[in-house]
Parts: sequence; structure tokens; C-alpha cells
Amino acid sequence: MLEFLTSGLLGASLTEMVVYTLVATHITIVAVTVYLHRAQAHRALDVHPALAHFFRAWLWLTTGMSTRAWAAIHRKHHAKCETAEDPHSPQVKGLKTVFWKGAELYRAEAANKETLARYGHGCPNDWLENQVYERFPWQGVGFTLVLEFLLFGFPGVSIWGIQMLWIPVLAAGVINGVGHFWGYRNYDCVDASRNIFPWGILIGGEELHNNHHTHATSAKLSSKWYEFDIGWMYIRLFSAVGLVKIKKVAERPRFASKSEARLDLATVQVVVNHRYDVMARYASSMRKAFRSELASLREQARSAQERNVLAKAKGLLSIDEAKLSDVQRQQLEQLCTQSALIRGLVEMRRELRQIWEKTNLSKEQMLVQLQAWCDKAEQSGNRWLQDMSLRIRRYAA
Repeated sequence: MLEFLTSGLLGASLTEMVVYTLVATHITIVAVTVYLHRAQAHRALDVHPALAHFFRAWLWLTTGMSTRAWAAIHRKHHAKCETAEDPHSPQVKGLKTVFWKGAELYRAEAANKETLARYGHGCPNDWLENQVYERFPWQGVGFTLVLEFLLFGFPGVSIWGIQMLWIPVLAAGVINGVGHFWGYRNYDCVDASRNIFPWGILIGGEELHNNHHTHATSAKLSSKWYEFDIGWMYIRLFSAVGLVKIKKVAERPRFASKSEARLDLATVQVVVNHRYDVMARYASSMRKAFRSELASLREQARSAQERNVLAKAKGLLSIDEAKLSDVQRQQLEQLCTQSALIRGLVEMRRELRQIWEKTNLSKEQMLVQLQAWCDKAEQSGNRWLQDMSLRIRRYAA
């Protein structure tokens, strides 16, 4: 009896229990990122019914989550990102709230019938979903608790507890919280999303959250050569055996040679499509320009306030002006007063962004304005603006 209570029917060792826990929780992560997220919420791929049924059953047994509720809440997050209607924005609700109470936020939004009706379209609506998975959400995880107790004894209860915490902590807490608060950004998209880490292994590739928010319908979340998305690896493996059909992958920008650089209607369309890449590169140029004259600016700084602004300049130049607080906006104005170079770059960034924000412009009008911007940049004598103008001309279809 004692042996059963300590190691269950399997008589598993501690090492075997640890391996089982890691494998089981990893399968759950794969089910969330491949099935719930990329296939159901964003329609980036189609999953074969056999694999879809496995994922649905597994998620019912290990999380109790509803496919329709998960997809609806995530779609609403994208539609209302960083606003009061966002179900789990740390920019609105605070990082601590989203990290520690992410599961509670999910359950509260899952009970919102308006959210399910508006954003839950296209999800499974068969007998299993309606009469089992959605009707008895906790019976699945209850069955798993009993099963793991029988297999592993009392340690099985601990294994079950880890499984129950895995998604609330890593998905609801880390991705929804940290992924909108801390990390690096490849793209200057309109929300606060960030890539937590370049190697997306622990959370199935969801660590690359800024990439995802920029290209939401892409089945692949990695975009730079040094980034790794393990979820994409599984998708490719499933695709190779006919279990997944990939529908869309984000197009990476292509560039013509300097001698072939030009500005025409095709170039305008490519620039607009890759505007987040354009603005991210522009922000990088601004930071490099600032570093190039940092020493002289420090020598000229006469007050503690000016030195404080210089210390915060890198962050100020990395953030889209629309996201700056009133205090940060004042600090940016102070920085522009201290540096004519930065002032010119900030003003030209505003003008560049306004070109594609004017939705009433035709492609021909946009071409005229973009050409005027490039001409102004090239005649400015500012090498950072000149380099940016050349890069814009090199975007290729």
C-alpha cells in the first residue's frame, strides 16, 4: 500500500515522473500555440481533424479551456489591444495584476457572452464540443487528477498541480503580461508587445510576441535569423505528414541593390506593407545618431535636468510618440532642444508616419508624398536620413 501511495501503479522513479511532467506540459503548450492560437484564433493554418480532435481532448483533460472562449478572448485582445476593453493588457491593468491574476481575467472574460458571440465565430460547434468539452469543463481535469494519482500515487497529485499552473503562469501570466511589458522589439507596431526572448522553446514560440502582433495571421512567429520558434518546427513536421496545411506566413522584406534603388507605385505598396519594419529601422537609426553625438551633448549639458534627459534618451527614441506619456513627451521635446540632429530626425519621423496614416490618399498621391520625403531627407545633409531614404528606395516587391 505504501509503495502504491509513493509511486502508484507504474512504480515510477522520481526521474521518470519528472520526464513525464515535462513531456505532458510541453504537449499542452504545443496544443495551445499550434491549435488554439495559430489555427483557431488566427486561421494561419488548417489542422487535420484527427490531430484537431487529439488537441481538443488533451486541452480538455489538462486545462479545461474552451476552444471558442480562448479564441474569442484572444481575438478581442488583438482588436482592443492596450485599451480599457483589452481583456488582459498590463499597460492598462498593471503587470502584477495580469501576471498573478491572468487566469482570473480569462475566466471573467470567458463568462462575457458578448465577447463569445462577437469574436468566437468559426470554432468547433459539434456534439463533443457542446455536450462534453464546454458542458463539463472541470470533469476533464478531474479525470486527469484521478488517473495521475492511480499512475504515480501522491506525487501524481503534485504533477497534476504543475499541469494546472502551467498555462495560467506561462500563457496568461508571462505571454499576456511580460510579453507586453519587457523585452525587445523587432517592429514598431501600434501596441506595446515585445519579444521576451529570441529562442521560443519553453512557451512554444510565443516568446516572440512582438513578431506575432506585427504579423498576427502568420503561422511562423520567428522573423530574424537568430530567432527560433519551436511551434513552427512542429508545424513543419505536421505539415510533412499531412496533418497541417499552412495558409499564411509573414513575408520578409526584400531589398534591391543600391544601383537598382527606385521609388515607384510598387515600392510604395511594399513600404506600406512593411511600415513596422521601416519605423523600427528608423528608430534604430535615431539611437545610433544619438550615440554618435552623446559625448558632446554631455559636455554641453548644464543642468541636472538636461543630464537626466540624456540618460533616458535611448528609451525615448525607441518608443512611438503616440505611446509616450505626458512626462516622456516633455522629455523628448527637451532632448530636441539640446540636439538639432535629433530634432530633425524626430520631425522627419512624424512626416514619414503621416504618409501612410492618411488613409484617404491614393497610391499615386502617396508616391508623390514619399518621393518628396526622400528628396528632403537626401538634401538635409543628415547621413542618417540619407541612409533611410536609400533603404526606402531599395524595398522590392
